Amino acid sequence: MDRNPSPPPPNREDEDAEVAGVDCIGSTVYSKHWLFGVLSGLIQVVTPENTNSNPDGEEQQMELDEEMENEICKVWDMSMDEDVALFLQEFNAPDIFMGVLAKSKCPRLREICVGILGNMACFQEICVSISSDKNLGQVLLHCLYDSDPPTLLETSRLLLTCLSQTEVASVWVERIREYPAIFDSICFIMSSSTNADLLVKVGEVVDKLFDLDEKLMLEWIRNGAALPLDQPQEDSEEQPVFKIVPCVLEAAKQVRSENPEGLDVYMHILQLLTTVDDGVQAIVQCPDTGKDTWNLLFDLVCHEFCQSDDPPIILQEQKTVLASVYSVLSAIYASQAEQEYLKAGKVDLPLIDSLIRVLENVEHCQKKSENSTESNPEGTQKPDLTQDDFHLKILKDISCEFLSNILQALTKETVAQGLKEGQLNKQKCSCAFQNLLPFYNPVVEDFIKILHEVDKAFAGDLEESFPSLKVQT
Repeated sequence: MDRNPSPPPPNREDEDAEVAGVDCIGSTVYSKHWLFGVLSGLIQVVTPENTNSNPDGEEQQMELDEEMENEICKVWDMSMDEDVALFLQEFNAPDIFMGVLAKSKCPRLREICVGILGNMACFQEICVSISSDKNLGQVLLHCLYDSDPPTLLETSRLLLTCLSQTEVASVWVERIREYPAIFDSICFIMSSSTNADLLVKVGEVVDKLFDLDEKLMLEWIRNGAALPLDQPQEDSEEQPVFKIVPCVLEAAKQVRSENPEGLDVYMHILQLLTTVDDGVQAIVQCPDTGKDTWNLLFDLVCHEFCQSDDPPIILQEQKTVLASVYSVLSAIYASQAEQEYLKAGKVDLPLIDSLIRVLENVEHCQKKSENSTESNPEGTQKPDLTQDDFHLKILKDISCEFLSNILQALTKETVAQGLKEGQLNKQKCSCAFQNLLPFYNPVVEDFIKILHEVDKAFAGDLEESFPSLKVQT
């Protein structure tokens, strides 16, 4: 009787493939065994017997071994993969990183550990887990007191990731509120750092915090405000008293030429500050702060953004930062601060020129958007308002409100000067009227009355183009 044939001898390659499959992390080709080895080595780095102390008992700075650095950097890269991040979470890697951050003074090692946690936090499940660990949260917030810019950058990136997750944002806001020294650390970075990447990321954290929690924003606005302005700091051994607005301004000046997106962030922080009365007062109450704020923003709109020789489409790149800048300028202008930098005639005409040029470009961009919509094939559904259209509308609304405030404050002398120098020619006045009517009808009517007193023929010419004004005047 024929017996069944024996199974083929095991194939060495198949065995290796099976072992490799078991060793792989999720669907990746990364090795569990290798990762265990790296994490075990990381634990050894910060064990007591490997920690050197100087005679005073303070832990010395540690240089990271080149091989260890290369391997842990690979883990940093790998942690962007969700399977790897979940495996690290399952292996309690956050606890290992917390131990490193609590014990190690090696800047590079601290930076990498925070960076890995930042990558892991990009995944919601892990972000919730990291955020719910109070001890880890405390250690991470203490990283904001670090003096190493790369570590500060990774810490800020991690915080921004967590603050952007709706489920855990409030947890981090409350933790930050519990540590008043964080305010000083962030203000110190904004006022003294020259690292553009760090300034941008810290600015994004502050912007997100203020957007999430008005109460925290008010607390930060009031920090330092209770002390007399003339109190000499040299009489005290305490740290310098930081105020939020000067620090934001210093950071904005630093990133202005290096990082346009960063400037956008800091202008939005200023805009958020002006949404509360305390924020407006923090800007205008101190003459130097008000002047510095006004001069920076005035220079941006009159000499940098949306200039006469720029193509109209440039507005698409500048619309959000312009909206923030105009909003802050408008708040300062309407604050009735009796300051030299707000004197009529010095700022009104350049601002009118800037605002009208922006409104002209808004109209150009909106028409271009409408034309592209009309060119869609028949039968296709009309698209909803795009994000670009939405931001253009916001810019237009802010510009119109600011322009109306300026027109109300114009004197006969300033109007005469504007007619003479060309800031108030027919084309520009017509553009202003088209955008202001009918919502700001009383403002336009009062402006026409002043025009009649300065140049009756010019006023009559404008009224011919806007019959509704002629009937009511």
